[in-house]
Amino acid sequence: MTTADDLIALVRTYNPNSNQALLRDAYAYGAEMHEGQFRHSGEPYFTHPVAVANILAEQQMDDATIVTALLHDTIEDTKASYAVVEKRFTHEIAELVDGVTKLTNLQLNSSQTKQAENFRKLFMATSRDLRVTLVKLADRLHNMRTIKSMRPDKQAQKARETMEIFAPLAGRMGMQWMREELEDLSFRVLNPEGRNSIIRRFITLQRETGDVLQKITADMRIEMEKASITAEVMGRAKKPYSIWRKMQEKEQGFSRLSDIYGFRIVVATEADCYRVLGAIHQRWRAVPGRFKDYISQPKSNGYRSIHTTVSGRDGKRVEVQIRTREMHEVAETGVAAHWSYKNGERVENRFAVDPVHWIASLTERLDEDQDHDEFLEAVKLEMYQDQVFCFTPKGEVIKLPRGATPIDFAFSIHTRIGSACVGAKVDGLRVPLWTRLKNGQSVEIITAEGQTPQATWIDIAVTGRAKTAIRRSLREEDRERFVRLGRELARVAFENVGKKSTDKALRTAAKALAIDGVDELLARLGSAEITGRTVVSAIYPELEPQDGDEIEQARAVVGLNPEHVQQRGACCQPVPGERIVGITFRGHGVVVHAIDCEALADYEEQPERWIDLQWQEGTHRPVNTVTFDATIANDAGVLGRICTLIGEQNANISDLEFIDRKPDYFRLMIHVDLRDAEHLHRVQTALEAESNVSSITRHRDPGLAVLGTGMPRREG
Repeated sequence: MTTADDLIALVRTYNPNSNQALLRDAYAYGAEMHEGQFRHSGEPYFTHPVAVANILAEQQMDDATIVTALLHDTIEDTKASYAVVEKRFTHEIAELVDGVTKLTNLQLNSSQTKQAENFRKLFMATSRDLRVTLVKLADRLHNMRTIKSMRPDKQAQKARETMEIFAPLAGRMGMQWMREELEDLSFRVLNPEGRNSIIRRFITLQRETGDVLQKITADMRIEMEKASITAEVMGRAKKPYSIWRKMQEKEQGFSRLSDIYGFRIVVATEADCYRVLGAIHQRWRAVPGRFKDYISQPKSNGYRSIHTTVSGRDGKRVEVQIRTREMHEVAETGVAAHWSYKNGERVENRFAVDPVHWIASLTERLDEDQDHDEFLEAVKLEMYQDQVFCFTPKGEVIKLPRGATPIDFAFSIHTRIGSACVGAKVDGLRVPLWTRLKNGQSVEIITAEGQTPQATWIDIAVTGRAKTAIRRSLREEDRERFVRLGRELARVAFENVGKKSTDKALRTAAKALAIDGVDELLARLGSAEITGRTVVSAIYPELEPQDGDEIEQARAVVGLNPEHVQQRGACCQPVPGERIVGITFRGHGVVVHAIDCEALADYEEQPERWIDLQWQEGTHRPVNTVTFDATIANDAGVLGRICTLIGEQNANISDLEFIDRKPDYFRLMIHVDLRDAEHLHRVQTALEAESNVSSITRHRDPGLAVLGTGMPRREG
């Protein structure tokens, strides 16, 4: 075990002015309090706090943080009290130790609702003093390093918790090295075979190709010398978990992965960074789409680097990160840079960004009465996604998660702007609200008085802030509408089993589902949080609708008024299982569109005509025509084989149209009557597998967005 003298010597290497007496006293007090306590491994328990203090000392943390690490389990696990720690070691240290104790007691591995509440408390605590979280992360890191002494079930529980919460939190704090180590230690527990397989393949690769790292590093150093750039070049193989994640995301085997090596080039100035980039791209071919400039557009945690991927030796891709020494320090230590010392003085790094502001803004936005699941969703969305940077018309930069839409952009400016949004322009061009924004785009939000958030926006929005605001608005403004829709859904669901949805039946169902009252039950039913089948089965489980009962076409869609006549949009041909919305036409009923139908863009400025609809639950009749655009070989028997394949999937061909006839192929439109999206997928998959079918796609034509009466898409 590290002695007090060893720990003090380590601290004094970066902070000669540290309070040696304070550190020695904390070490002695911690050892005294933990006397007679042992870890699962049989070691004295105090070896753990000392190891945590060592981890933080390696990050060059201040005295208060080191002392907190030594004492972080005393209030919880020994006879020590807050008052004694405060009297002996100052109020600041007592507050830090108490904060770590509270985080330890959160039990983050519990149920989803509890987990959401714990996340809320975690961020509240972190927003008061970031060092609490740094000690907790170091505590978890040492526990994961020594996890083998725990029971297998406890190992799996801790590893999952680490992978889901602590590793992403470390990454968000800018401590990427810690994130990678936590992920890999968790991976070792959760999937040892997968990890060992990757390590074995690495060994085989090295045996076949030699030391690739050394070769490429030497090549890069030569290029730096040619360009007269003083630079430090470092190379490393990526962690097993990082490689495993890439294999899963890209659905590729190890042998097909190319960028399994990473290189860092550290230089003196920003200008040198761009000189290095030029030298690298002159020597090796850049891979398109794999360049990111985090110097001109830094990450929210202060991270700055240029990332580029090039084709190296033997065509293998390698990732290169280029940064200055200051940028490298922030990339290595993250938020710990705010508390670190060098030569006895607090380090001031102009690139360091304090994420406490991000955490504080998050806790301010998410009010206490918000639903637990929504809070957890919002936190994870805020924490775990990369960002894009877009501009307002005035040139202000708005940071958003990757994949964000104009709706997210609008709500990030102000809730009022988001709520009144009716459209958007990106780089001067009108775009649908579900458009995914890209780095550097200029976004203008178009608003209108009287507009309110639509239920369909929840699926379009990406940020936790936007989703929370939309749900809150829907609850406040549309509750009555959801209750009405829920009552209709309940009526239909009960009629399907020959029962009536009386108030007494609904009260019984609400009680059985632990929902507070009939109106709340109906509101959740109307907002699709629960289904009609769930409500029915709560009191009549034996009468739950069976999949074999076909739904009549007249009641295939739920959410229409009795006087409404509905027809499927010929432009998008929606089928049961797909999200749908209705557009009203005066005197002609409602046209049902798929939620991603391009024709809906024509109605964005007419929100009063939109109706929330959904398909009736159960088995639908095979009467929903879908058009396939197929290109098939012009050969004997091929068309017959295609028709047989469709028939084998219990689908009927209602029409065939030949679009093009060539000596070697036919292109035709095949109109097939289907039950639902699953049926559609089965038919399309069967056709794709046929060797004589060169292409098969679902045909959609926005130009067909007209009613059977000939009424155009717009109303005059």
